Formats: sequence, structure tokens, C-alpha cells
Amino acid sequence: MSARRVSVFLVLAFIGVAISVAAYNTTAGAVGYLVGYAVVAGLSWWAALRPNRQDRGPGVLIAVAVSLWFTGDLIEVVQYYYFTVPDVGVADICWLGGYPLVAIALIQMARRRAPGQLLGAVLDGLTLSLAAATLSWQFFIEPTFDLGYGVLASVVPALYPVADVVLLTGILIIVLSPGGRTTPTRYLLAGVTVFLAVDLGYNLLPYVVHGDWVSRLGPFVLAGNALLVASGLHPASAELTRPGTQLRTLHAARVLFLGCALMTAPTLTILRSGPDGTEVAALLATGACAAFVLVRFTAAVREQERAQAQLAFQASHDPLTGLANRSVLGDRLGEIRSLVNSPVAVLYLDLDGFKQVNDRLGHEAGDAVLRAVAARLSAAVRQSDVVARLGGDEFVVLCPGASQDEAIGLAERILAEVAAPVPYREELLQVAASIGIASRADSADASPATLLRSADMAMYDAKRAGRGRWVLADA
Repeated sequence: MSARRVSVFLVLAFIGVAISVAAYNTTAGAVGYLVGYAVVAGLSWWAALRPNRQDRGPGVLIAVAVSLWFTGDLIEVVQYYYFTVPDVGVADICWLGGYPLVAIALIQMARRRAPGQLLGAVLDGLTLSLAAATLSWQFFIEPTFDLGYGVLASVVPALYPVADVVLLTGILIIVLSPGGRTTPTRYLLAGVTVFLAVDLGYNLLPYVVHGDWVSRLGPFVLAGNALLVASGLHPASAELTRPGTQLRTLHAARVLFLGCALMTAPTLTILRSGPDGTEVAALLATGACAAFVLVRFTAAVREQERAQAQLAFQASHDPLTGLANRSVLGDRLGEIRSLVNSPVAVLYLDLDGFKQVNDRLGHEAGDAVLRAVAARLSAAVRQSDVVARLGGDEFVVLCPGASQDEAIGLAERILAEVAAPVPYREELLQVAASIGIASRADSADASPATLLRSADMAMYDAKRAGRGRWVLADA
């Protein structure tokens, strides 16, 4: 399904939710809600089992969860119109059964998105979830047991905050781990957030608004389901299970949330016992100590991040010019190989007259020329292009999405830029460039590696033709 159709599906789903809220507690509203829910459940299975779906496990779990939630709502509507809605019944089994399935699906996604990189996300997620569980026990679960209801009537309502904590753990692991953050992931996060917000509203709103308004939260569950299904329907849904790049920085908000989580239990304990001056002072001292520890922890992590970034830069860049090295060029060539119907151009450069500069003035002058040429190449190309130094006085410019005419225009600019004199001490050093150009119109043409070899051969043709010029490789 195209991205536009997914957007239309969500707009229709949200319109349906708005109508269901307005027509709540009417037969027409209930029927319309169930019909819309049935459509969303059916689409969840189509998204999970469609032929081009490579990783179906998480999608199937979400489809089962959506179907269980739909079944629970269907059972409740039938009981409302034809029987009696019990305080605890089969519908609760269906509703509660969907939460762990979605949580498992989220964890499976996280494992695929960040293989071998989940430890930090899991620990942080469990820390925040434990804080949420403490709050749930204090304000939602324990008060239920104090109402004097029967065992089932006390235990089952208490299970919903537990289910929310399980779901929260799954989504936190996704948020805190590596992986893409484009539209499918945003739909996924928004869907789970809607579920958690609805459940939180059911627990908190009765204290401030009439119960009839609280009941109207129910249709918003359909919005959460629609967002979950949209994440699987989106054409870029492979992002949900595709390995992502490792997170390189520790976000300040992450440290703040962890600090709040650390202070949750002692704060609730003191508030519950009725704080006096001594206990408040102890709480403030504990908070200050936690803040100092987190600041020290953050500083240590920042030092490690800077060291890792420096090592990563050194491993991927030429130490003299700062340009990408052969390794980075190889990686980008591999990425471009998978692009479909996308033009690619490769320019292979070799400097003319560089050896004479080295022989006459030494390597220091030669290094100055290489640095100047590197700066001019970087200024001449587009932001999406890659400029690499292969060694000596050989450079490559990789231009994804560039046509042959655009590559020729770039070669003309480079020839003019490189031919400009390079100031060195009291002299103006003069070099030129021979450029070989190879391009492909679409993915049916030569591979990027073949283009690189063709551009290399065309560069030698340029040198034989008189240097200081460009030559287009044969098709």
C-alpha cells in the first residue's frame, strides 16, 4: 500500500473515531464502531501476511492482538444489547491478552533493529518501567484491593495497569535503541502512546469529569489500532525490523528521565508516611546525590563518545585531507548497488604536475597542494556526493542520483577549480587534473564497482589525450 493510501486510511479511521465518540451509547454508533474495527483487524492480517513481507513474526503478533481487542469489544456489545455486562468476563481475557502480544512484537522488532546493541536500552527501559510500576501500584492497583470487592473483581482491574507497564517496557526499548525513526516507526510509537493514554485516562479522568465522558474514551482505542496497522501497511515498513546504526550520543532527556525514575520510590515512600522535616531533608539530600552521580556519569559517557567519534573518524577518513577513504567509498558503492532506477555518476581524478611539485619543493609542498585540492573538491560537489582520496594524488567523486550531463558539468567546475594556483610560501603552485567519467542511467546498467573501473580507465584516456581534461567512459 502506498504512503498516500495509508494516510487516507488513517484519516478515515480518525473520522470514524470522531463519529463513534459523538454517537457513543447509540446502536448506530456501536454498529459503526464494530464495522470499522473489523476492517482494521482485517487489514492488520493483510499487512502481516502480504507476499512481499520478509519478517512476518512481529506483524502476526500485532494482528492477533488487534483481533483479540476487537473480539473483546464485540463480546461486550453483544452482552450489552442482549444479556448483562458482567464486572469481569470473557471480554477482559481478550483485552488483557493483547497487551503482552504487542509487547513481545515490540521486543522482537528491537532485537532485529539493534542486534547485539540492546543491553543499554533494556536496562534503561526496565528502570523507567519499574518507576511506572511503582506509581501504578501506589495510585491504581493497591486502591483497588482496598475497595472490598471479590477476588476476580479486585485482581482483573489491577491487571490493566500491569499490562500497561508491560506495553510501556516494550515501547521504551524501541525508543531507546538504535533504528530508523521515519513514518512507520512514528506510527508505531503513536499507536502505543494512544493505548497508554486511553488507559491512563480511564484511571484519572473519573476524578475530574463525569463518568459518561470517561466512557467516550473507548473509541480512541480504534485510533491506536489504526496507527499500529498503518505502521505495517506503510511501504517503508521494513524499517520496523531493519538493523539500524548504533546510537552515538546520550541524550540529555534520557539522563533526566532516569534521574526521575531513581527518585520515584523514595519520594512515594516519604509522601505516603507523612513527611516531616527530617524526611524531607533526607529526600533532598538523596536527590542531590543522585544528581551528582548522574552528572558524573554523563560526563564520563561524553568523554567516551568523543573518543569513539575520533576513532571512527580516523578509521573512515584520510588523515591528510580529511576526505573519505577507500573503505567509506566501498561502503557507499555497496549502498548504491541496491538503489533501483537511480542514476549514478563516478568521477576519477588524477592530478597533473603533482610529481614535479613534490620533486622540486618536497613533500610539504605536495601536502599543501593535496589539502587545497581536497577543499576545492568538497566545495564543488553536492551535499549528497562523496569525495574520497584513494591515495597519492588520486581522488574519486561519487554522485548518487546525478545524470551524465550533471557529471560533465561537475567535471568542468572541478577542472577550473583545480587549475587555480595554490599559494605556498612565496610561490603559486600550479597543477591540473585529468578526469574520467562513468555514469549509469538506471539499475539495469553497470554496477557501481564496474563504473569505478570504467572511470579509472577513462582517466588514463584523458591523460593520453593531453591532460587537464575530462573523458567520458564508453558505455
